[in-house]
Amino acid sequence: MSVIVRDDGFHAEDFTGTAVEIAPETKTEEVLQLASGADMVRIVFPSFSDGRGFTHARRLRDAGYQGRIRAVGPVIADQYAMARRSGIDEVEIPDALAARQPEEQWKFRANWTAFDYRARMKG
Repeated sequence: MSVIVRDDGFHAEDFTGTAVEIAPETKTEEVLQLASGADMVRIVFPSFSDGRGFTHARRLRDAGYQGRIRAVGPVIADQYAMARRSGIDEVEIPDALAARQPEEQWKFRANWTAFDYRARMKG
């Protein structure tokens, strides 16, 4: 099982639609092609130390992808702000990780726009 994390906390799976899964080693051109026509792109993070998925998400958003982007795997709460800034809408984590990093830890990082260095530079 798994838990879906969004800015407002933990959720059960609620997605219905067309989804594609993107592996970290997928080339940029292939990512854009695979995402075409999909309602959701599931970007696989094999470990919390593999950040290639953040780049895939940013490139999808920069190319105009408007669908849902979900990070899938052992992304940790400390990475949530980076995930959201790169264009990821939600994170799917294993139940064991949700037990170690409860909802409060994720919600603490949900105000990700206020702590962006660019926001601090403007204000």
